[in-house]
Order: sequence, then structure tokens, then C-alpha cells
Amino acid sequence: MLQQTQVATVIPYFNKWIQKWPTVQALADAKVEEVLQTWAGLGYYSRGRRLHEGAKIIMEKLNGKIPDSVSELTKLIPGIGAYSASAIASIAFQKPAGVVDGNVIRVLSRMRIIGAHVSQPGVRDHLWELANKIVSKKRPGDFNQSLMELGATICTPQNPNCASCPVNKYCHAYNMTKTTPTAGKIEFIFEKH
Repeated sequence: MLQQTQVATVIPYFNKWIQKWPTVQALADAKVEEVLQTWAGLGYYSRGRRLHEGAKIIMEKLNGKIPDSVSELTKLIPGIGAYSASAIASIAFQKPAGVVDGNVIRVLSRMRIIGAHVSQPGVRDHLWELANKIVSKKRPGDFNQSLMELGATICTPQNPNCASCPVNKYCHAYNMTKTTPTAGKIEFIFEKH
């Protein structure tokens, strides 16, 4: 629900969803029309349809067991890509899988001074490698959520609040602007996408 939608918008939809279908079994038993009606207003209706389809696969083909690895999630459940699989594996199952979304791309690009645009060959792969390398082995879900939240609240696209950043001493872009006053704002480090 949160992909391309702000948290404040999602909260009432999520609460209604969980009340209506508190378990995977309950969602699998629902009619797709009812699922799409409840999803109405969030856009990207294929996501609601895929969520329903995934619940049915979990119940009918996987004996009610949600896969706990990135590879199984992407292979066995249609609509789950690398980001969603990594988020599920790390947050729900504490598997050490890094995540790469827009916020993480911005944070890692600034921290490591990666000026190349994410659409250039190899850049996204490099970011995935980096995310998988730095993810906490003990608390991967917390680490990933913290990294995403850092990008959403402090390391923002415009006017990042670097002085308040809890990891600014590790950020090459921040430290570069401190030693090179003419470098100006941090935005130059990361091209918009």
C-alpha cells in the first residue's frame, strides 16, 4: 500500500484492510471484487489484485506458509519483486537482505558520493550490492526501516537536514561540503530520477 502513497494516506486503508482480512486465509477467501473495492482510492489496482492472488497461492499451493527468503518470495508469488521480497524477508523474517527504494538510493548515493543516475548501467546493481553488504545481520528489518525513514525524513530530496542526521559523520557528501564550502548544497551529489 505504501508504494507511491504517503503513510498518512495509507493508515485508514490499512486499518480497514486488517479489520476485514486479519489473516492470509481470510484474504484468500475473499472475492477479488471486494478486494478491489476496499483498495479503491490507492491506485495501482494491479497491486490489490496481486496481493489477493498471492494470498490464494500461499493458502492453496504453499500450505499457508509465507516464503521467508528473497528468492522464494520472488519465485513463488507473482507481483513480488526484489524490493518487496527483501523488505518482507528482512522485516517479517529477520533475514539479512538489504532493500533499495528511492529513499535508500538517495541516502546511499550521498553517503558514498555516487553521482551516477540510477538508470545508468550497473548503478542499481551496485546499490543492491551495497545495501546487502551493509545491512545489519542481527536486526536487518530495523536497519532497513531506519534507512528508509532516514531518506524520507532527514536525507530528503530537497534541503536535507544534514546537521540532524544521526549518521552524518559517515556521510562523504556531508563531510565534503564541510571541507569544500564552494560545493554548496548536498543536492548536487544525487541527480533526481
